[in-house]
Amino acid sequence: DDELQTDGNRSGHFRNGDVGLAPTNEEVIRIIAAQLAEIGDQFDREIQERVVNGLVQHFLNENLSNEEITRHMSRVVGELMQAIPSDMEREKAMLVLAMVLTKKIVNTVPFLLRRVFDTTVNYMNRQFHNYIVDMVSAVKL
Repeated sequence: DDELQTDGNRSGHFRNGDVGLAPTNEEVIRIIAAQLAEIGDQFDREIQERVVNGLVQHFLNENLSNEEITRHMSRVVGELMQAIPSDMEREKAMLVLAMVLTKKIVNTVPFLLRRVFDTTVNYMNRQFHNYIVDMVSAVKL
């Protein structure tokens, strides 16, 4: 139920229903996950601790709604995008940044897992739903 997977295995589901994909080959998902993981490893080294700590503070603030936190995460991803090489596909970079930030926040404060995961899934569904569908559809084995 809503497992956070970083090893390329398909697990869990999107909270608001299926992403709208036809049944896919598990190998396609693994290929995409491997590509995203490679990019994520590069981003992981570049994201400064202060950025993560700022997001942690927002997640810890129970007075903020999930919508407010999602907007803040979107702003942080946008700011981090300024340092991303222009030859990298924008949507892919933003998607990976959101996943790396999620990992770093949960590694910093594990008890925030549920709130961070739900916010990230919400953010990804809103921002990247069509991109994810297109990415899965475009992979050729």
